[in-house]
Amino acid sequence: MLFRYLCFMVQVEDKIVSFEVFEKQFVCDLSACKGACCVDGDAGAPLADDELDVLSKIFNEVKPYMRQEGITAIQQQGMYVVDADGDNTTTLVNNKECTFVSFDHNGTAKCSIEQAYNDGKIEFKKPISCHLFPIRIKKYRDFEAVNYESIDICQSACECGKNLQVPVYLFLKEPLIRNYGFEWFQQLLIAARLLNES
Repeated sequence: MLFRYLCFMVQVEDKIVSFEVFEKQFVCDLSACKGACCVDGDAGAPLADDELDVLSKIFNEVKPYMRQEGITAIQQQGMYVVDADGDNTTTLVNNKECTFVSFDHNGTAKCSIEQAYNDGKIEFKKPISCHLFPIRIKKYRDFEAVNYESIDICQSACECGKNLQVPVYLFLKEPLIRNYGFEWFQQLLIAARLLNES
């Protein structure tokens, strides 16, 4: 067995997973929130160290999907900035939306990186922090904490998740496998099943 139960957490290998990841239900409802997670907040999307070079390499392919405001912000501030916590994050437009945000005819925020990925222009879908949201990863010396982040702008997603009975870890199956691998996710499923039976 590669996992064990702790107080309010489950340890899967060297990852400590909050019970909320199993207990909370969540399914994005873009028609209701309009992609608010890409617009609201006091900083851009957190970036992993290996993503900094990736963004530079794919920028020319992503650029046609971006708004001029986003392109200008990157030209002026750089591809990423360091936030108040010392983390690398995507640059913002006017201290609001991510530079990679574009808006469709309904005013819904869309990710230019993901649009380029969906069109087969690049192989990078989007920053892993965006893909995993509302899960946030915090790295420590000996382990990583996998936590659910509850924010008001995602209330419609919580309601949608409850209606469809989809827990957070299942909604985020794809990015969890992308980040930790298929075998790790299989251990997470076993832990979830045993939690439900207890």
